[in-house]
Amino acid sequence: MLWLSAALASIAFTVAHSVRSETERVSTDTESLRAHYLATGAIERTILWSIWGDDVKNPDGSPRYYHAPMPWFVYEFPGGEARVEFAPETSKLDINTASPEQLERLLLAAGADPDRARTIVLGVVDWRTGAPDGALTDFDQYYLSLVPSFRSRHASFQEIEELLLIRGMTPELFYGGYRSGANGSMVPYGGLKDMLSVYGSTNQFDVNTVSPTLLASVGFAPDEVAAIVARRAAAPIKAQTEIPGFVPGDPRYANLIVGGGTIWTIRATARPRLPNGQLSNVKRSAGAMVKYLTTDYVPPYDVMRWYDDDPSIAPAVPLPAAGNGVQVLGQ
Repeated sequence: MLWLSAALASIAFTVAHSVRSETERVSTDTESLRAHYLATGAIERTILWSIWGDDVKNPDGSPRYYHAPMPWFVYEFPGGEARVEFAPETSKLDINTASPEQLERLLLAAGADPDRARTIVLGVVDWRTGAPDGALTDFDQYYLSLVPSFRSRHASFQEIEELLLIRGMTPELFYGGYRSGANGSMVPYGGLKDMLSVYGSTNQFDVNTVSPTLLASVGFAPDEVAAIVARRAAAPIKAQTEIPGFVPGDPRYANLIVGGGTIWTIRATARPRLPNGQLSNVKRSAGAMVKYLTTDYVPPYDVMRWYDDDPSIAPAVPLPAAGNGVQVLGQ
């Protein structure tokens, strides 16, 4: 009888544990789905508010929704919170027109060793350059030895994700990751996907959203990069003369502009609100590449790319915490 009681108790404990585990899993999945829709809604709201721009005013005459430059939004929804990065593609280096020297400097600044950086640069040039008479290049022969096999495009990059196919490229370089800091903590670093674009620039980058790594690759010293990042985190830079250390005629500062272009990346990271009012630890990110059109078009924008899962390990502009002097948009 005692053995039977022990066996039933063990079964009951196992069933209770399974039920609890499944309940927690379903709760997490529910919070993840809610966070996804919060992030999606934040992107759609940002598109609309950026289109409305200065047309909608507060009673005091100030813009109610959006005024440039505005590299981030913080939304407080009844169901949670969403933080949005809003950056022009001109904050990135154009992978199709950048010189080999520009690409190599960026790769070295991103942490690639010299040999790997050189291999990747040669691979990028091979990928975007036509093959003479359709002949196989050394890179073609390497790619054809892989499983699955393929050839270089030998034409312009159409999507930045093609960079993952280039010989020498690693997921860590492309997406970013974490490195050990001076005190032993893990420090996030950005990836090339946020520094290179098929719609980027080669000589003028948006100062409010350009990656610190890209700043370093165009000649800014570490202390100068830190000063620029700190300044724009406190408040968006509105003119070149507001850039820390600005020197008229210095070609490095000539590379930095405010805004620019009609194609923008919008990335939202959302957290749902729990029944007790606190924010969940569950986060979901979504992203979109949007081309703004003239008012002749309805709607006056085109969503060129959509990413259901688009986290940023190290945003170019760390989003400030709500409640610390941040203008919270939309209740």
